[in-house]
Amino acid sequence: MARFDIPHADFGTALVAPMPIGETLMERGLAAAAGREGPVDLVSAHMYFNLADQLGAEDAAYHRAEIAASLTKVELGRALRQAREWLVRH
Repeated sequence: MARFDIPHADFGTALVAPMPIGETLMERGLAAAAGREGPVDLVSAHMYFNLADQLGAEDAAYHRAEIAASLTKVELGRALRQAREWLVRH
């Protein structure tokens, strides 16, 4: 039988509901901003915080603004484009 490792996935249990998608994206943004999964990636962090904010995650807008202040216009454009592409795919 094949075994798959899905990092940071929260499917819940019989007693606990899964984490809402907005909160999951918020966690991904925090991980990207902190470099928990490799080098710090502020463009990806902004993308995740942007998506999390749209899906109602508390404090996502604050984190997005903090990250945006340290991005160049080119990086910010890339983050926004990646967020739009994510929405189209999902």
